[in-house]
Amino acid sequence: MLNVFSKIFGTRNDREVKNYRKKAEAITALESKYKNLSDEELKNEFNKLKELVQKEEKSLNDVLFESFAITREASSRTLGMRPYDVQLIGAMVLHDGRIAEMKTGEGKTLVGSLAVALNALTGKGVHVVTVNDYLASRDANELTPLYNFLGYSVGAIVGGLRNDQERREQYACDITYGTNNEFGFDYLRDNMNYDINEKVQRGHNFVIVDEVDSILIDEARTPLIISGPTNHKNSNYVKANEIALKLEKGELIQPKSAAEKPTTTGDFIVDEKNRAVMLTEQGHENAEKLFGVENLYSLENAMLSHSLDQALKANYIFEKDVDYVVKDNQIVIVDEFTGRLSEGRRFSEGLHQALEAKEGVAIQDESQTLADITFQNYFRMYKKLAGMTGTAQTEATEFAEIYNLDVVSIPTNIPVKRIDKNDLIYKSEKEKFEAVCNRIKQLHEKGQPVLVGTASIEKSEKLHKILVEKKIPHTVLNAKQHEKEGKIIADAGQKGAVTIATNMAGRGVDIKLTQEILDLGGLAIIGTERHESRRIDNQLRGRSGRQGDVGESQFYLSLEDNLLRIFGSDKIKGIMERLGIEEGEHIESRMVTRAVENAQKKVEQMHFESRKHLLEYDDVANEQRKVIYSFRNDLLKPDFDIDSKLDENRLEYVQNLLSDANIIPGMASEDFNYEFIKTKFEEELRLLVDIEDMKSDSYEELEENLSSFLKEVYNRKMSMAAPEQKSEIERILYLQILDNAWREHLYAMDTLKAGIGLRGYNQKDPLVEYKKESYNMFIELIANIKHEIIKILFTIQLQSNEDRQKEQEAIAKMKEQMESSTEHITTNIAQEAVRNSDKKIARNETCPCGSGLKYKQCCGKSGPKIGLAAGK
Repeated sequence: MLNVFSKIFGTRNDREVKNYRKKAEAITALESKYKNLSDEELKNEFNKLKELVQKEEKSLNDVLFESFAITREASSRTLGMRPYDVQLIGAMVLHDGRIAEMKTGEGKTLVGSLAVALNALTGKGVHVVTVNDYLASRDANELTPLYNFLGYSVGAIVGGLRNDQERREQYACDITYGTNNEFGFDYLRDNMNYDINEKVQRGHNFVIVDEVDSILIDEARTPLIISGPTNHKNSNYVKANEIALKLEKGELIQPKSAAEKPTTTGDFIVDEKNRAVMLTEQGHENAEKLFGVENLYSLENAMLSHSLDQALKANYIFEKDVDYVVKDNQIVIVDEFTGRLSEGRRFSEGLHQALEAKEGVAIQDESQTLADITFQNYFRMYKKLAGMTGTAQTEATEFAEIYNLDVVSIPTNIPVKRIDKNDLIYKSEKEKFEAVCNRIKQLHEKGQPVLVGTASIEKSEKLHKILVEKKIPHTVLNAKQHEKEGKIIADAGQKGAVTIATNMAGRGVDIKLTQEILDLGGLAIIGTERHESRRIDNQLRGRSGRQGDVGESQFYLSLEDNLLRIFGSDKIKGIMERLGIEEGEHIESRMVTRAVENAQKKVEQMHFESRKHLLEYDDVANEQRKVIYSFRNDLLKPDFDIDSKLDENRLEYVQNLLSDANIIPGMASEDFNYEFIKTKFEEELRLLVDIEDMKSDSYEELEENLSSFLKEVYNRKMSMAAPEQKSEIERILYLQILDNAWREHLYAMDTLKAGIGLRGYNQKDPLVEYKKESYNMFIELIANIKHEIIKILFTIQLQSNEDRQKEQEAIAKMKEQMESSTEHITTNIAQEAVRNSDKKIARNETCPCGSGLKYKQCCGKSGPKIGLAAGK
């Protein structure tokens, strides 16, 4: 019934496109009005729109037709390109905060410029996010003449831009291009700064994500993390790797009847579907013997079992030249979707160290999370989010559920003429590669260019060796040559060219064909393996057949391919055996192709659940992150009333102190535990207070007396600093305490998350348990921060100008002494004199080392002092 209804009335997508098409016609009707204007007149018309929008006299929707018509005319004049009506439709979809699905070669870069020019009218900034630095720089440079004509400034945030001032200037532009990683890391770094003027980003207004499926789906499984050294050390990686190699790989044997339980062999089982390794009972016993411990899972051996788990994963799940490469004596991650090297990124939870032990390279120290965010939560911060790609419909459910984004499929300007042939399936990988090479040879001799897609660096290099043996000239593009990516892909359409590319290499780069190549049949696409995601296969196919060009695509598969071997080979293998397929022969069947697509759907669903799972956990952390970052931003503002905040904290400190002393409202004053309060003041605040001075007639009076006393003592202590210096000290110390506490909290949250899954064995939902415990941890974090700031502010010591001058003179004197040959003798004698003194030296007495300073400011220092704030 639905199919019949769709045929009569059109699909929902058809109706959406029809509505947009009417608006495109209205924009086209304005074309003659602006075509006759001079450049200056056209610029003035656009400036009028800008003024109306910024004065809030008109909304962006009110000026959409005029803005698009002017931008289209300006594009014709500055770029020599007039956007088609379908490009206007795509731009309107973007403006509405949706995803525009447009085939490769439909000019998405130009589509984006129309929506960018409209939304930049507000003056609040527009971000355009692309998958790599090459595309960010290219698009910004190519469109700058258009944007400048319309009076906009253009910036680009790329990896080589290290200077914060330069980055700030790029973000200050009306329009800023950059990569998802650069934008995300800048956000995290901004929330680690101690000066509001050092922040580089200025807000999150409107963003267009190019190749939106790659960024918001594929890369969303890995959060952005800024790490730092940790105090939590683990040196078991080499030993764990040795033991992992000594253990025997087994298998899970399924029972013949439902009444029986599955059995296992060997020391561990590899679950390729879920990319996991599990020790068997025999494996537990053998591992304990090899480690020389009684119980591998006791608390004191927790790090041993964790290290062994990671060592087994490193050796039996993660493959060299597929998941990572060894480069310059380091393990470098290979992005599984783009095939690019992820420089600077490291696997978490000790996996990277396990890989370093496996490959025998230098093992770097473990790190802890200082700041992190998922791409989902970063991009959901924008007031309006939009995206464009050639492939989005297969993930429409995820876009809607996670990002609240609709997908609108926009028809091509010219119908697609590419021929997509059925998959060819062989029994073995060897037979498959032989067939691929024969087909490449035929096309090459004919002069028809070929783009060959592979699933990994390993497969690229395998195919490369066979082609070298057959003396077929070709170019290889994988993670090891990613710097040349744009040039290699752009040249893939030349006569007789054979290009081997990993996965989605070269997204966003047009392969332009001459008439001679079109006469030969256009660009031929050969896929050597089906990817886990149908989108990736569609992206590869989409490299051919742009703007009505002829072309062809076909995938060559084997039963040994990972996708078929793990998820779907039994059914296909059965078909091949029934048909009596001999070596070197293949089957070509729509039924088999459907079976492959069903296997892909299974994996896509599994990855969706994985990303959703990651997001559910990060959503918990994200709510906490928002609270911390919001307060942090308040602290950075010059007009923030920190005095009121500290008054509030002091009162809370007193209330908690009274609670700890078991003093409650309504209690008789003679039962008040003054001794407890006196002890706590001495221990935590280093304040000497007389019990007689504290005595009060009621709880309320005691609370008021203690709060007033603390405030008076504190104000007297801080009176030697100017008001602006006092605020600066308080602000810096508050930020330091907040940041340190937040980092430790993140580490505790990581630890909690790592073990929370075990709650499932106790019939408890791990996510619910995680939410409960992390909430309690967060409440404790906030309380600890408030408590710590009061303690620190009471124990810091401010130096008078006279003290600081003396210290500087003493430092200068010591520098002179250090230049003499007796520097070590003098220093050692002085320190020995202090150590051997029978009499305990009071902190305010002159230091016996001869510097002329008080002991507390010289050899009795407890640590470094910064500015006016110094630890006692």
